[in-house]
Amino acid sequence: MDLHPKVIDLTLGRVETLLARLGHPERQLPPVVHVAGTNAKGSLIAFMRAMLEAAGYKVHVYSSPHLVRFNERIRLAGSLIEDDHLASVLEECENVNAGDPITYFEITTAAAYLAFSKTPADVVLLETGLGGRLDATNVIDKPALTVITPVSMDHQQYLGETLLEIITEKAGIVKPGVPCLSAKQERKVEKKFRTLVEDAGAPLSIEGKDWHVRKSTGGMVFESTRDGEKTSREFCRPALAGSHQLRNAGLAIAALDRLEGFTVPDSSIALGLRSVDWPARLQRLKSGPLVDMLPEGWELWLDGGHNAAAAKTIASHARGWRDEPLHMIFGMLNSKDPSDFLTSLEGRLGQFRGVTIPGEENSLSAEEVSSTALTWRMEAAPAESVAAALADIIKQGQPARVLIAGSLYLAGTVLKDNA
Repeated sequence: MDLHPKVIDLTLGRVETLLARLGHPERQLPPVVHVAGTNAKGSLIAFMRAMLEAAGYKVHVYSSPHLVRFNERIRLAGSLIEDDHLASVLEECENVNAGDPITYFEITTAAAYLAFSKTPADVVLLETGLGGRLDATNVIDKPALTVITPVSMDHQQYLGETLLEIITEKAGIVKPGVPCLSAKQERKVEKKFRTLVEDAGAPLSIEGKDWHVRKSTGGMVFESTRDGEKTSREFCRPALAGSHQLRNAGLAIAALDRLEGFTVPDSSIALGLRSVDWPARLQRLKSGPLVDMLPEGWELWLDGGHNAAAAKTIASHARGWRDEPLHMIFGMLNSKDPSDFLTSLEGRLGQFRGVTIPGEENSLSAEEVSSTALTWRMEAAPAESVAAALADIIKQGQPARVLIAGSLYLAGTVLKDNA
């Protein structure tokens, strides 16, 4: 099968038909935590997985997109799906589908459910691909929990041109009687979401009202209120960089506190915070061919962020980097607007090099990206590759940090080339 996405067509009919032909594997799963939102879905799931596994639970995970290998999308009881198992479930889905129209994401989602149903585990962490209401993952009638991460503008051509339209699509995963948690949202978004959840008949817990996280000298403090009882628990700082990861960790803790039938002690939460791994999210690259190019005193960072909210997160973190210049190597898909990303970084960057994402036909060209950066008065120029961009930036002078950003697809090629 061709494992490269080409078509997005949001509907549930095709995947429901395929799952019925497969004998409804989605009904043969352990408890499911269904996650939707714009940013931080992957980080949230990474935290939850690390904490649950530290407590001894076997965890299935379905997430997207992958960075280097497709197998990253499907974790079976803690391990990436093996090539032969992946080929087997994909072939079964393709044969049963019998040539009927279906999208890439729909058939791979069905394959994930099929793989999950064949392998014992305690819980499934399920990430939506796009939106929620009509996403191929939204076929679980009774999840154990639904979680909404921060919602912002992205994929407007599919989800709507306003935040209220987008949150309506995301809220499509909320189910009657199933506890729902939400990260803190913009006020108008939260108001709309509360109405949607109330209409769905689901109990709701919201960051800022039912729990919040604050930075402490030793790490982070998680404070919550449940059934009128206030609690305060202190944990170490998460292994993932960025102050926003404290909030993501807090959302994970709040979700686990509400996951009925599971006991995750604070010691396991702490171990999960220390051991969590989620590449290309403000990740410092410490070895590899690209790092070997750096003179002494330089640092190379990687982030797959591609929208305005992600850029604001990067800009916030970069405020702590004022000891050294910050340069950027940037590539982006043509479905995105570089200006939305670069506006938050105006006046913060030194050198800017635009690159075309290798092997991605929907990439903006290096020239297009660089031209946009010039409109933001950045010292911008195109480069033939990430390595060429890095070599050019290094020539510019003193030790600095270089951040590669703009696309998870670009991040994936960097991780592959730097291995």
